[in-house]
Amino acid sequence: MPDNEAGQPSGKEQERTDQGHHHQERQDQERQDQERTAADLAATVSQLMRRLRVASPQGALTPSQRTVLGRLANGGPATTAELARAELVRPQSMRVIVAKLEELELVTRTPHPTDGRQVLFSLTEYGVEAVASVRHSKNTWLADAIAHRLSPEEQRALADATRLLQRLVEE
Repeated sequence: MPDNEAGQPSGKEQERTDQGHHHQERQDQERQDQERTAADLAATVSQLMRRLRVASPQGALTPSQRTVLGRLANGGPATTAELARAELVRPQSMRVIVAKLEELELVTRTPHPTDGRQVLFSLTEYGVEAVASVRHSKNTWLADAIAHRLSPEEQRALADATRLLQRLVEE
């Protein structure tokens, strides 16, 4: 007999209903907390990236140009089409970026070994030095900030959080 004479749920049924509502409320709150954390993390990462760009001696380069230099440094020579796909931009846009990098003598072009219609872009010696200088400046600024602004306990927590962030971006 689920309902009493007044048509109300029995005590046990009311308890289950209340538990279900509380469970849903907890899930809703957890989701709101996750979304707030995601928004805070994205904003903080953006601020960190801006601070790292300011610390970089290559401040005259656009973010896209710096990204292409980093991609060539990490992945080796690439075609304009490969760079465009990797950066999710149109090939025409990538041609403008690599042309400027070539003008600055940071990249050089060589014929593609198997497709005579294409060219490969790679870092020049100056480009390799520029990338190394940028990375060194950024890492030095960040290491100094960590050392001077965070306690040893906070530094350990940051190391743990970094491992978690790495898991988030793994594919």
